[in-house]
Amino acid sequence: MSKKLTRASLYPLEKYAEIRPQFRAKVMEHKRNRNIQLGDHVTLHFEDTLTMQYQVQEMLRVERIFEAAGIEEELETYNPLIPDGSNLKATFMIEYPEVEQRKQALARLIGIEDKVWVQIDGFEPVYAIADEDLDRETEDKTSSVHFLRFEFSSEQRAAAKSGAEINIGIDHDDYRVRIAPLPAAQRNALAADLD
Repeated sequence: MSKKLTRASLYPLEKYAEIRPQFRAKVMEHKRNRNIQLGDHVTLHFEDTLTMQYQVQEMLRVERIFEAAGIEEELETYNPLIPDGSNLKATFMIEYPEVEQRKQALARLIGIEDKVWVQIDGFEPVYAIADEDLDRETEDKTSSVHFLRFEFSSEQRAAAKSGAEINIGIDHDDYRVRIAPLPAAQRNALAADLD
């Protein structure tokens, strides 16, 4: 299970500047099994303590934040994206290289964030709870970024921890994709987030 970040779990700016290349390499390697491509235009980035620590450290670095109140504000923003043991949390990104193509796709894909699912073998799919922080969709289009939470029962978590296959997909009328089962390295990375 992932732990929430505190000020004590962060590097001071000066120390982070020293270790940043090595830390970044470690995080990129860690993310490799946590980023799941769903078709040609969607990626799920499953978050945990390490991915969020990197995000916070980078924000503090870029914004040159070193005061306690500013650090606490970043922690309040990013800690909700760390899984709680009963769930998986992911950043969902819709990616189209051409501006016009992206605009058309976002208009077509309204509601896609509610059609993303994770299924632990032997159980029904668990659909995402999307954008609990704020609504990221209008009548005309969806956002290219959503934040998703997948909540699992204790039986589902136990099955995942004991090696059950994990399948992921999207059931939107204009974007259907299924990965079944996830490769072992990705499955293991996600199962590690569950109690």
